[in-house]
Amino acid sequence: MTRIFEGRFWVHYSQAYVLEVGNFQIDLEGAFWGQNNGLCGAAEGNSLFLTTGLHTGDVHFTLDVLDAEPAIDNSWEEIVEASFSVSPRGIVFSSWGGQNGRDIPVPPGSYRARYCARDMQRGRDQDNIQSWQSTVDSYWLGIWRADAAPDVIIKQTSEIAAYWHDYARNLRP
Repeated sequence: MTRIFEGRFWVHYSQAYVLEVGNFQIDLEGAFWGQNNGLCGAAEGNSLFLTTGLHTGDVHFTLDVLDAEPAIDNSWEEIVEASFSVSPRGIVFSSWGGQNGRDIPVPPGSYRARYCARDMQRGRDQDNIQSWQSTVDSYWLGIWRADAAPDVIIKQTSEIAAYWHDYARNLRP
């Protein structure tokens, strides 16, 4: 396992991303089109749109590159998975507007992402926090090499996660 990031991570509009190097944005609808889960949008194939509860401010975030699929950690309140691809250009973890970019050193290929949340509803209820305040919600993203498979909702407990799952399932052209 390689830990890419752990700590306070700034989000805006309840968004964080894993993007192909050189890309600075991802379309919300395009990211979730045809998916069941509304927390980890991978429908565009080469990027991830990560939804948080907090609208603006710092969340606690951990990002790991794993050697193999991890066991499910039921201490997380929200757990989803989705597949995506990494091109030879590589990928970067970033916040809204391309800020706080961190390279994710993985070779090109097919990957699986597990995205987990704790206190996502508290983050939504709080809406925003200032830099001097403690974080409210926490997220973990683990990625590992794997063949492509449909996205899945493994665990869902909050109203805000249910809202985003419904959003993804009800997208229409």
